[in-house]
Amino acid sequence: MTPPAPSTTLPDLDRAGLRVVAFGGLGEIGRNMTVLEYRGRLLVIDCGVLFPEEHQPGIDVILPDFTWIRDRLDRVAAIVLTHGHEDHIGGVPYLLRERPSIPVVGSRLTLAFIKAKLEEFRIRPKTIEVEAGRRIDLDTFDCEFVAVNHSIPDGLAVAVRTDAGMLLHTGDFKMDQFPLDGRITDLRAFARLGEEGVALFLTDSTNAEVPGFTTSERELTPAIETVFRTAPKRIIVSSFASHVHRIQQVLDAAQASGRKVAFVGRSMVRNMGIARDLGYLTIPEGLVVDLKQLDRLPDRKVTLICTGSQGEPMAALARMANRDHMVRVGQGDTVLLASSLIPGNESAIYRLINGLSRLGANVVHTGNAKVHVSGHASAGELVYCYNIVKPANVMPVHGEWRHLQANAALAERTGVPRDRIVVGEDGMVVDLVAGRASVVGTVPAQHIYVDGQTVGGATEASLADRRTLSQEGAVTVVGIVELRTGRLAEDLDFIVHGFTQDPADFNDVTPAVRSALRKAGPLTQDDAEAVLRDTVSRWISKRFRRTPLVIPVVVEE
Repeated sequence: MTPPAPSTTLPDLDRAGLRVVAFGGLGEIGRNMTVLEYRGRLLVIDCGVLFPEEHQPGIDVILPDFTWIRDRLDRVAAIVLTHGHEDHIGGVPYLLRERPSIPVVGSRLTLAFIKAKLEEFRIRPKTIEVEAGRRIDLDTFDCEFVAVNHSIPDGLAVAVRTDAGMLLHTGDFKMDQFPLDGRITDLRAFARLGEEGVALFLTDSTNAEVPGFTTSERELTPAIETVFRTAPKRIIVSSFASHVHRIQQVLDAAQASGRKVAFVGRSMVRNMGIARDLGYLTIPEGLVVDLKQLDRLPDRKVTLICTGSQGEPMAALARMANRDHMVRVGQGDTVLLASSLIPGNESAIYRLINGLSRLGANVVHTGNAKVHVSGHASAGELVYCYNIVKPANVMPVHGEWRHLQANAALAERTGVPRDRIVVGEDGMVVDLVAGRASVVGTVPAQHIYVDGQTVGGATEASLADRRTLSQEGAVTVVGIVELRTGRLAEDLDFIVHGFTQDPADFNDVTPAVRSALRKAGPLTQDDAEAVLRDTVSRWISKRFRRTPLVIPVVVEE
């Protein structure tokens, strides 16, 4: 139960074996993507994105690394999507850019969400709609789909049958016995598959540390109704744009309290329109109106539903908190954050709460009210599944390292042998041969950053420069150098940005630079710039105990 050792090459896959390659979702919450290889063909299960943290400035989303699969795209039988959350479908447009003809398989709502997203990329996908209970052949992969309950409708687990054995991937799931849409996780199907024999069980790990069973969605209704009954002015609800169940609860409460509702934010408007048209969201006639129509209503009759519950800087709620949105949050407004706190987003969310509170809003969130439940199975549910599936091998997925370890411990407690539990990190390659799963190596699984229209251009080095610029400022040093001799023709010039010292404070560094250039000569342009950068950086660190970004500019004499 340790991470795999790095490897540069992979052994040939046994003719009767199944290879499982983890491209994301191991050691992180997001970027979920698993690729199966069998008899020379590939099956992609999910292709999601990871949202950036504060130490990744300027990044929009983070993609899986397609390096290993890129020259094998002609062998991909299909992309199977378990459900419509961004951390499972957000990377699909970027993969289809490289081969648009790959079929996309999913449930009705999931395909509707991905089609709408692909329109923005001008991609018309080939889609195969499936429903729970259906079994289809995708090239060499025999796939059966099983209903699972999650925080979005139409979630599916997928069982993949091969001669190497059956792989069962739960996707994201929980075992809510009183779901809002009446669609429960099909444990009878799990038990039936277990009786047939599950060789490798890939299980959702997000709540593996949480004891017991996840609270039912229905138990939130009283808390939401209380907010609507007691709020004196406008109610602004923030949720994920795909959280159809939560939006339904808010709409029901607004209707009961005599309020009108407007959706705010492009993704929220789009997704709720899709959910309504497909019958997954019930909206009473006249309840939802255009945002501009709310201006004519008293505040106590107004409800806004928007994105931004994770503190995303460009989302509607964060812009409201920064007074950069047409909706002005004011004294007496109530803001309801109807979502969980995703690990890594804590600082952004608390900054958002403080910003809204400063404007006079009453902020209701999971820390002070029961307004959200998780969409993931807790420890009791995972143990229940292990006991009915009785897998031969287990591979925890979808979670940070601590979640994976906790899930592995649960599997072991139910009787799965320790050496049959595979815990690893992104890039891990597992071969299922003769009924046993084992790690055989790794493939590239770096973070691929999307920065505006650029994919992969930003690197860890460039992000380090951005962090330095934001925290320490920048110093540009200009020198006229005779490269042949290393002679500095005249004193250096300094241009300072975001650094408290005056350019005149740098005069004392010139002798050190003269000496370093003279010792290094003759030089190339790059050599001279390196000398300037290193010498000035060391001097600033010693003199001011600061580490600004030093940008050298060498003019050849």
